[in-house]
Amino acid sequence: MLDNGTCGWRQLAKAVSEQPKLSCSEGELTTCSLQVLTAAGSPGRTLLAWLADRSCSLDFLLHCLKKIDHQEAVQYLTIVAELIQITVQPKSQQTTVGGRVVLTCRASGPPGLSYQWFKGKEEVLDQTGSTPELILCPLAQDHEGHYICRVSHGEKFVFSQWAQVCSVLSAGCSSSLFQGSLSGLRITRQPQSQAMSEGDTLSLVCNADANPPPQYEWYHNTVPMKEHKSPTLKIPCVTTENRGQYKCKVFNLYHEAWSDTATVTIGPSSIWVEVDRGPDSKEVHRSGAEVYQLQQMTKPPTSVKHFYATDKVALLIGNMNYVYHTQLCAPIADVHELTNLLRQMNFKVVTLLDLNWQEMHSAVTEFLLLLDKGVYGLLYFAGHGYENFGNSFMVPIDAPFSYTSEHCLCVQNILTRMQEKETGLNVFLLDMCRKRNPNDDVIVQPGLLKVTANIVFGYATCVDAEAYEVKRKDVSNGIFISFLKQRVCEDEKVTVMLDRVAEDMGHCKITKGRQALELRSNLSERRSLTDQIQASDCSASQSARNLQWAIAHDLPKSRYLDFDCGVKVQLGFAAEFSNIMVIYTRILEQPKEIVSCSAQLTDFPEDVDIDLKKSNQETLLEAGSFMLLEENLSATEAPSLFTRVQSLQRLRKELTFTICLHYTYSNMDDEVQEKKPVSIGKPLVSKLNLHEPRPPCTSSSSSSSLSSLDLPGSSYLTEACASVGSSNAWVYYTQTETQSSTTDSSRSPRVANVPEETEDSEFFDSPKPLVASKSLPIGQVSETNYKFSDMYDFHSH
Repeated sequence: MLDNGTCGWRQLAKAVSEQPKLSCSEGELTTCSLQVLTAAGSPGRTLLAWLADRSCSLDFLLHCLKKIDHQEAVQYLTIVAELIQITVQPKSQQTTVGGRVVLTCRASGPPGLSYQWFKGKEEVLDQTGSTPELILCPLAQDHEGHYICRVSHGEKFVFSQWAQVCSVLSAGCSSSLFQGSLSGLRITRQPQSQAMSEGDTLSLVCNADANPPPQYEWYHNTVPMKEHKSPTLKIPCVTTENRGQYKCKVFNLYHEAWSDTATVTIGPSSIWVEVDRGPDSKEVHRSGAEVYQLQQMTKPPTSVKHFYATDKVALLIGNMNYVYHTQLCAPIADVHELTNLLRQMNFKVVTLLDLNWQEMHSAVTEFLLLLDKGVYGLLYFAGHGYENFGNSFMVPIDAPFSYTSEHCLCVQNILTRMQEKETGLNVFLLDMCRKRNPNDDVIVQPGLLKVTANIVFGYATCVDAEAYEVKRKDVSNGIFISFLKQRVCEDEKVTVMLDRVAEDMGHCKITKGRQALELRSNLSERRSLTDQIQASDCSASQSARNLQWAIAHDLPKSRYLDFDCGVKVQLGFAAEFSNIMVIYTRILEQPKEIVSCSAQLTDFPEDVDIDLKKSNQETLLEAGSFMLLEENLSATEAPSLFTRVQSLQRLRKELTFTICLHYTYSNMDDEVQEKKPVSIGKPLVSKLNLHEPRPPCTSSSSSSSLSSLDLPGSSYLTEACASVGSSNAWVYYTQTETQSSTTDSSRSPRVANVPEETEDSEFFDSPKPLVASKSLPIGQVSETNYKFSDMYDFHSH
């Protein structure tokens, strides 16, 4: 059905590319087209096989087929389940060793149905393995496990529910596990009802076990919450609008289950009136404190002490495009996913890609300015690195081939400077190699560390070992983040969470003996990344911190430009990272006599990095942006052109460029051009002038005002600190950008151009093929759970 040129596999490949993990490269499309040269070759079948390997769901495939209006294929997929209906599902059973177990699966449909039984991923080859009744007799211990039946007719098939078989003597066969396996999907943790006050943070958790892995979708008063698709639903600073009933739908390819209903009641945070509508109809006036005391009386006593952060800030650096060293692929996906997860836990996050030595030093200095007493500070680095004499070094992208400590940043030095701020928690997540550097014989002496109990180091690998990533054409996670992202939002002590990540990594056979997480910590309190923020009295330094973070993420506002020919163009902006921005143009209005029209961007300054071959593209993927989704940018359906601007941290002056309008009149063959220069100020992190050197830190006082730090190149921060607490603090930036603008006076309200924060599009949830570039024996590789449909490099940082 897909092997045609008008409405076939090429159109489907373009439709599925709205999910980055399903996008096909030009080389893969060429491979598909070459299938027609063989007798039994099918481009459509090859494409579908790749989509299956990349965990494309049936629902999404059906959605894309409807999108390209392939009615025959839509009808085919729609009636598959209707033709074959399972009438009797297999049920989980337990019996004594040596007993008899019969699993039954019956289905209705066309005559000649075929049955296939599977234990896990292996087909059961017994005599009854191809019949509606699978008989296990006498029952042995190797019979224990999960079974499923595949009922097929020709190319159409359906699967039954999972059923578990185990002996009575097996300790892992509990009654709750049986109940879960009856449906093939088991909810292990239900969301709990809560009573809250305005301003609190709502946290609801729903966990499930399923095979294939489950997906989550939250509902508030029966209305789907499309932005919440993770096991944990978090809403900071709730209001009365958030009260009501919450449920979570848990589903996978075969099954679906609903959680219990959690009722959330939210009252005002100050004194309020509770009206008793009892028989006497008397009004009872209670204060918020009295109601809190009444609530506490009904709660069981607890000895757990809750810890709070005065603020939570994180600096994430991913270095990929090294000048003299191996190029890396995973940091862009690793930084993106960890950013979204940390934001869900109310971290202020700065994300930077591809920094040189000076920029890394400046970024760390700016990060330290965000810290203060009681603040949780987190530093994540993905890139090349090494460890000498107990000190860890992060390698910038401009480090020479034989680099030493003077070309890199020492992590222990950063920790010393963090301790000067009296932070409440210091977390370092280092996704880099820890091999010895033979070119570096210098023993670095970091500053004297204070004796504290708030330091956590999470190393992606052990001492003198390498950290790995999956080398492939599209974006994918490194080994460390692929496991960390499953656990990082758990409400557990940081060390407990990282211990679980280490255990998960230990089950990955392909990294056994090559990479294992190492945890170093002196954390004596139960502090978690999910701890709530309980800010102290708003000080000048805290206001400056918030302002410093805000201006580093300040995007230009959307603009509307009117050209002389009557065309109206929208100029929009979206942040992919703190130093990477996407600019898009849309034609909003054009005269009837103009038959074709496009607005392209040219004449960018040399400071920023623009790939001219990928500028002014029709899709974000073609523009080189894998992390943004077009539906997040604007609701309008007008055609767009996208240009990705990188290395904003190197921008020395205001960002200027030219909009070149190309259009053609209906009665003319020649194309007409009209240009407008545009200046948008210094967007995102460019305001911090990271390209300029910072003087060494001379003050060890954590309470010193940020305004006293006269940092060259940080005029924005200096002026901001001087005006902290006044209404003029934000006006300075507004005026700066307004003076540099050359736009039409009419502007639309600013939209939140932020990358979509969802766990729906996972890059490493399904097993990915790995092959060691260090001559890993292929026999060992095939023993893992990873599926080898293609060959990829197993590449170390």
